[in-house]
Amino acid sequence: MEYQQPTENKSSHYIDNDGTQLFRTLRNIDLNLLTIFEAVYVHKGIVNAAKVLNITPSAISQSIQKLRNIFPDPLFIRKGQGVAPTAYATHLHEHISQGLESILGALDLTGSYDKQRTLTIGTSPSIGALVMPTIYQAVKEVFPRILLRNTAVLDIDSQLSQFQTDLIIDARRQKMPALTSHPLFSDPLVLVGRRDHPILLQPLSLESLKQFEYTLLTLDSHSHNSLYQRIHDILPDTQVSFSSYNLFTIASLIGGSDLLGIMPQRLYSLYCQCWPLTCINFPPLQQEEVVFSLHYNKLSLRDPVLEGVIDIIRHAF
Repeated sequence: MEYQQPTENKSSHYIDNDGTQLFRTLRNIDLNLLTIFEAVYVHKGIVNAAKVLNITPSAISQSIQKLRNIFPDPLFIRKGQGVAPTAYATHLHEHISQGLESILGALDLTGSYDKQRTLTIGTSPSIGALVMPTIYQAVKEVFPRILLRNTAVLDIDSQLSQFQTDLIIDARRQKMPALTSHPLFSDPLVLVGRRDHPILLQPLSLESLKQFEYTLLTLDSHSHNSLYQRIHDILPDTQVSFSSYNLFTIASLIGGSDLLGIMPQRLYSLYCQCWPLTCINFPPLQQEEVVFSLHYNKLSLRDPVLEGVIDIIRHAF
């Protein structure tokens, strides 16, 4: 590989609108030279660096010369039996050491607890608000340097099979052989209205329930068709006048209207802290339940950190 002296010392030399110049510039730098630079800097000498890297002092010297041709500075000057870094070399070291540490952290395959790592957990907004506080506390106790990122669930099968998301928590089921699921908890369904709803002033019956309009949570999945059918059998001839993909929207609307709605009990407990909601005691509906599961790609178990997080989440619930 040829090592070329830069013709300009401007930031525009490294970055343009589409980033191609950045790659062209890096292509002209053997990144192994940065490792050698760090070894000489940290061990304060060519001989010591050669022993650490298990290469000859001559190879170290040649690499330092190549770096001098790239950067406008001698980098190291002889001092006694070793070398001393120049001010410019100290400046480089601050950036290079951080970069190499980040790369090593990203490539770590030992499951070290002290490595920073970002894990993505996909949920709907409602489920995220319900489960992420528990998950955050449990994971941070064991893996304090893990960064958790909560993402939207668009397609469970696609997101997990293509490794776009590490984990997904959802009530929908997946059927791909490459994926696996663990139930975390189940929740009975409850009938919800606002606290001063007119239904509370009369005896509760199917006939009284038919007097009011309902909300409906819409899901882009066929896995809940049987549940919807059972709810329809429990509450026949009810009129749905509002539907939404978002339970937050449904809870807000119920809190300010005469609409009735159906939701899992834990989510109701969460929403009633934000809106004036009440649970209407209707036992036939409460016999139905929704199961929330943790989904992931089976190949993820090859990653010791991710396997550990999966165990933590399962035990947390």
